[in-house]
Amino acid sequence: MKPASLVTGEPTVTTEQKLLPAKLSADELRALAERGAAELGPDASADELLRWTDENFGTGYIVASNMQDGVLVQLAAQVRPGVDVLFLDTGYHFTETIGTRDAVEAVYGVNVVNARPEQTVAEQDALLGKDLFARNANECCRLRKVVPLTNSLAPYNAWVTGIRRVEAPTRANAPLISFDEGFGLVKINPIAPWSDDEMQDYIEEHSILVNPLVEEGYPSIGCAPCTRKPEPGSDPRSGRWAGLAKTECGLHAS
Repeated sequence: MKPASLVTGEPTVTTEQKLLPAKLSADELRALAERGAAELGPDASADELLRWTDENFGTGYIVASNMQDGVLVQLAAQVRPGVDVLFLDTGYHFTETIGTRDAVEAVYGVNVVNARPEQTVAEQDALLGKDLFARNANECCRLRKVVPLTNSLAPYNAWVTGIRRVEAPTRANAPLISFDEGFGLVKINPIAPWSDDEMQDYIEEHSILVNPLVEEGYPSIGCAPCTRKPEPGSDPRSGRWAGLAKTECGLHAS
């Protein structure tokens, strides 16, 4: 594995968010989510879910990706070419993850929107002390993930995520469509029911881009300082925040 790179300089990707449709009220979005869940049912395919999303929200939704692979982005780009793709550029990513982000944008023709913290890593270290992640992982995640995500999602009416039920016990009951109370918009999880085998089959069949770290034994990839290889047979996310009673950063709490 290449040495981890702490991204502290200028952005390597320059993107602009598009002019978006009017923001709907929480009641309107909640009703849309309930209607969509009822119409599509529990067995809807990823394509059906993405087409429902596109028909109901147009350009007013964004696809979130941690750049572990390009499966969700490729699926979404088939429905809406040039779709907005949200990447949390925390400043702590592996060089492989940044490279995968750049490749995904180029290969699938999407618009990567980089959500960045207000402070660089160096600025945060100066204000709060070096390596906040080692002393207070929850606060580091809040500052470098939750707050930037909240700000970036604010203009949208819906977001599409790649969480899957088999990834962790905390995700075992992830719905296909719901109203995200935490962020105040509709949340769609098109590949929530997919097994690991189904993911791998799709990757091989469609020659999907995959983060090189996956082949090196990292089934779940986050920030470099907080990501380790999990023990064989353990929860794939157990390598995240290893040694702490933490497997989620707060993005998928609802």
